[in-house]
Amino acid sequence: MAAGTIRYWAAAKAAAGVAEEPYTAGNLAEALDAARLLHPGEFGRVLLRCSFLVDGDPVGKREHETVRLAEGGTVEVLPPFAGG
Repeated sequence: MAAGTIRYWAAAKAAAGVAEEPYTAGNLAEALDAARLLHPGEFGRVLLRCSFLVDGDPVGKREHETVRLAEGGTVEVLPPFAGG
């Protein structure tokens, strides 16, 4: 298990009600599951539309269970942004 920080942006931040919070998890799936339990309701629906960065690297289409989290790492939760 690793401890780090999850940062929420835009709609994810609004749904979570916080800009960031700590995680303790071995992989991205575990961290997101724990966050869903802390923030029931709309937050889970927002996560379905999000992309993720782990320590600055895009997760892309990788299975979240395969994305290992490092001690002191950062997960960025990025909802789709309007504009272009």
